[in-house]
Amino acid sequence: MYKIVKKQTLNQAVELMEIHAPYVARKCEPGQFIIIRVDEDGERVPLTIADFDREKETVTIIYQVVGYTTELLSKKKEGEYVQDFVGPLGQPAPLHKCDRVIGVAGGVGAAPLYPQLRKLAKMGVPVDVIIGGKSAEFVILKELFEEFCDNVYIATDDGSLGTKGFVTTVLEEQIKAGVKYDEVIAIGPLIMMKNVVKITKEYDIPTMVSLNPIMIDGTGMCGGCRVNIGGETKFACVDGPDFDGFKVDFDECMQRQGMFKEEEHQCRIGRGM
Repeated sequence: MYKIVKKQTLNQAVELMEIHAPYVARKCEPGQFIIIRVDEDGERVPLTIADFDREKETVTIIYQVVGYTTELLSKKKEGEYVQDFVGPLGQPAPLHKCDRVIGVAGGVGAAPLYPQLRKLAKMGVPVDVIIGGKSAEFVILKELFEEFCDNVYIATDDGSLGTKGFVTTVLEEQIKAGVKYDEVIAIGPLIMMKNVVKITKEYDIPTMVSLNPIMIDGTGMCGGCRVNIGGETKFACVDGPDFDGFKVDFDECMQRQGMFKEEEHQCRIGRGM
């Protein structure tokens, strides 16, 4: 079993856990994910790695409390244990040296974006970030990004912090202002990533996106994360979760994401089995 060495509430819907998982911490890289099981009767949930510490042998996950299993996880306290913590799974993010990169995060998408931008900064790549949230409360990891990002831009739906509006508004403002980016990394809701790609295609800026929102089984067996990438069938959990945003069929992804809405509803009202 795997010990919870730290637990932190980031806002009313999002929590952070640092888990002692030596084998995962030893091998994991930005972009990969784990599968967690709260207890021996629990379901398997894929969560992208938000941070790791090889010396402490810990891996950090950030999750939104939205259903039956994440509510069970939320009830766990520091010093307690989770049943399973399997990984690292998926492919590491394809990070490379270039002149400047901007990350675009929507909601909890800031969690998997954080280790990617931090690694780029350690490689000597100047990085900026745009973090979006419904309100100031839902903007997460701002202070951590500020440690290595040249510029941290914020967008909130209600204008309570930063620009009032969407992350895409801020991105396009920077591009039109003449800031040159070699690559954009966008992680968040599918509709957000789709709209980011719509902008970056217009300016021909290569864009990577993460399709972790549609992962279910996490090993490629269920087929729930089957996606069309440039006309080829791929699996987000095995071949990704990061892909070239220009090649992703977002409409198909969003249709697939909605396939289990009734089951998700049952889970939210506490009747998940």
